[in-house]
Amino acid sequence: MAAPFVVSGPGGVAIRTRLKQLTPDDETVLRLVGAHLGTLASQDLKARCRDGLAHSGGTWAARKRELTPLSSSRWAGSITKASHDQWALARRCQLAHIQNLEAGIRTIEDRLSQPVGRKGTKKAPGGYRSRREWHAKSRRLRVLQDRLAAARADREAGIVHVVRGGKRLARTRHHLEAAQLTASAWRRGWEAERWFLAADGESGKRCGNETIRVSPDGEASIKLPAPLTYLANAPHGRYVLACRVAFAHRGAEWADRVAANRAVAYRIHLDIGRDRWYLTASWQIPLTPALPIEAALAHGVIGVDMNADHLAAWRLDDHGNPTGSPRRFFYDLTGTAPHRDAQVRHALSRLLYWARACGVQTIAVEDLDFAAEKTREKHGRNRQFRQLISGMPTGKLRARLTSMAGAAGIAVIAVDPAYTSKWGAQHWQKPLTTKNRKTTRHDAAAVAIGRRAQGLPIRRRTAPPPQHRSDAVGHRTVQAGPGVLGREGTRPRIPGPRTRSAGAGCGANAGNQNAQHRSGRSAEHETWQQDSLPLSL
Repeated sequence: MAAPFVVSGPGGVAIRTRLKQLTPDDETVLRLVGAHLGTLASQDLKARCRDGLAHSGGTWAARKRELTPLSSSRWAGSITKASHDQWALARRCQLAHIQNLEAGIRTIEDRLSQPVGRKGTKKAPGGYRSRREWHAKSRRLRVLQDRLAAARADREAGIVHVVRGGKRLARTRHHLEAAQLTASAWRRGWEAERWFLAADGESGKRCGNETIRVSPDGEASIKLPAPLTYLANAPHGRYVLACRVAFAHRGAEWADRVAANRAVAYRIHLDIGRDRWYLTASWQIPLTPALPIEAALAHGVIGVDMNADHLAAWRLDDHGNPTGSPRRFFYDLTGTAPHRDAQVRHALSRLLYWARACGVQTIAVEDLDFAAEKTREKHGRNRQFRQLISGMPTGKLRARLTSMAGAAGIAVIAVDPAYTSKWGAQHWQKPLTTKNRKTTRHDAAAVAIGRRAQGLPIRRRTAPPPQHRSDAVGHRTVQAGPGVLGREGTRPRIPGPRTRSAGAGCGANAGNQNAQHRSGRSAEHETWQQDSLPLSL
């Protein structure tokens, strides 16, 4: 079981604003520049994929020299870098696909080797239910093996499969009726996604970017490619947009960077559904050193359990005792991607506001990763469960929470997710349920997550055993109060033998209360058994 750790803050910032009041000439210029640079980007990506593993600094420089006469030196640098990043991303996705195929093949081979009808355990699945299912899975095994062989051959040869504009949008062309799109509408979206209007920043240059420049007063201008310089309305082949740019979020931070001529990268894109133009500004920020976990937990912690439709949170004091009432922050993950992202941000904003109102500086979450759990080979017919864990936005929640908590000055602690829901329901759900409050399994899991972040055991203190088995009644209470000193320490030594086999206070694990809930944790939580008497007496 992994130890809890403080999550490092974000390494970059991205903000977005709408380009309002664009004139028809502005939109025409943006479309022409985006289409021209998009064509160059497609050609460069094709050349990068053709190089494969033979890519080097020399081939990169040669590609840039070929693009410079058709655009500019800085546009060529942005295009070649974007191609290299896209090829590297496809390479990483290819490796993840191979690992997923290998995991599925191992699972099927293990289940095929077992007798038909054998029941599985909690840790490993059993055999298949019928001969028909066994036969179908044996055929699927051959299909996965062929796919794995092809993927491994592509990886060894340096071949990747990349689509500028997205594979999903490309496949939508063959299912226009299901997507409720016309051919012309799909063509407009396809062309807009393949445009290229992005430029990397450069420190020391005017306003931090010479290609797409935004001044502190909001004036935006673009360096036109060489074939389109006749469209310029400003000196040095630049086109100045009629609108004024203003960033509502982190606007002061962006203005400080621009005024100091520090690097800022920009991207302009068109939202076809809304018919609106947007400008995204991004820059890197220095990584702040993570707080020691002891300092982060000085004022308590809020345990958060992530679910498919809500966040269950409960505040714990510095002794691990839940205080107040649990809170739930709901979100709806249906609809478009921007809507889902807005729902996640709204739920996290309410969580952070509540944490600041409580005076808590730390949030504990599970380090979830369902990469290996959502395959059809592992859960078989349980399609509903696979859809449930596939719909949980663990990656998006992690990234959003890290970024937003860093801006709010709140630390995030990630804990091992093993058995938090099970042990939380076992030890905390019933004791925290009252006549006026019904504690759910998710609320109890939030308590377990918070206690694990604090390094405390999840299990509660149990009632004392009968007098004839251990100390007199009164040694252990159900739950110690926050003012009791030494409640997690070693029990005091009582004179006289406790049993006929060991003296009082001599147990090797008598004071070990900091380990997690597992077998062999502490002697007082195990089944008591008296040692046999030595035969020499």
